[in-house]
Amino acid sequence: MRTAEVKRNTLETQVSVQINLDGQGNANLNTGIAFLDHMLDQVARHGLIDLSVQCQGDLHIDAHHTVEDIGITIGQALAQALGSKQGLRRYGFAMVPLDESLSRVVVDLSGRPGLFFDVPFTRARIGDFDVDLFFEFFQGFVNHAQITLHIDNLKGRNAHHQAETLFKAFGRALRMATEHDPRIAGVIPSTKGAL
Repeated sequence: MRTAEVKRNTLETQVSVQINLDGQGNANLNTGIAFLDHMLDQVARHGLIDLSVQCQGDLHIDAHHTVEDIGITIGQALAQALGSKQGLRRYGFAMVPLDESLSRVVVDLSGRPGLFFDVPFTRARIGDFDVDLFFEFFQGFVNHAQITLHIDNLKGRNAHHQAETLFKAFGRALRMATEHDPRIAGVIPSTKGAL
């Protein structure tokens, strides 16, 4: 089983993440931010990743530190769970609709952090959640997972639908990229011989 457990403790947040890349899509989420829990549940469910995230953050200030640090910690856990990346497909992509909204996510387990995020949200907040924080989540994630990630919302009018398609597509693309390819068992999927 490709699993990892990571704890990150700062003066702003205390985050604990457990991940199983060969899971069933089970989620145990308590971030203190209900909408973020809802989005992370999409990643677990559609990525078939067992994911536990527990966080105590300085939400009395705002949600920024909590969201960013959760992205960082999940990224660290993914990097540990992936190990050497031998025999993995490396690339994954998904396009996911939800009613009028459609998003595309493409993943490369490249060993190089890069986020390319083009999401024209139709409003600034979804309930109490500031949509700017989605970029912060994914930036923290890619920096510590050491992956390249392209996220595009191709169409949408409802910001909740836009966000949900992003996270569903992210889960499915991650699932594809982290799957084993039996034709390259034991081989790093790169002409460099390293990722």
